[in-house]
Amino acid sequence: MSLKILDTCVNCDVCEPVCPNKAISLGEEYYVIDPALCTECVGHHDEPQCIEVCPVECILVDPEHTETQDQLQLKYRQLMKEGQA
Repeated sequence: MSLKILDTCVNCDVCEPVCPNKAISLGEEYYVIDPALCTECVGHHDEPQCIEVCPVECILVDPEHTETQDQLQLKYRQLMKEGQA
């Protein structure tokens, strides 16, 4: 599943640098997560790093982008392959 940043985000800038897939960027009003790049840190860390560092707990699983662990692992491998090209 991809993660989602809620509108309660205070733009504290701590989540963006910890994202290993560079899936987090500043949106029009607050940070957003690109579901095509988010693997919930599968392949990198045991837990999603953005959730670990978020001081306002505004990052949740996005119900509109559900994926299994196997799908997240496959996405991770594809992203790593593309990064080497």
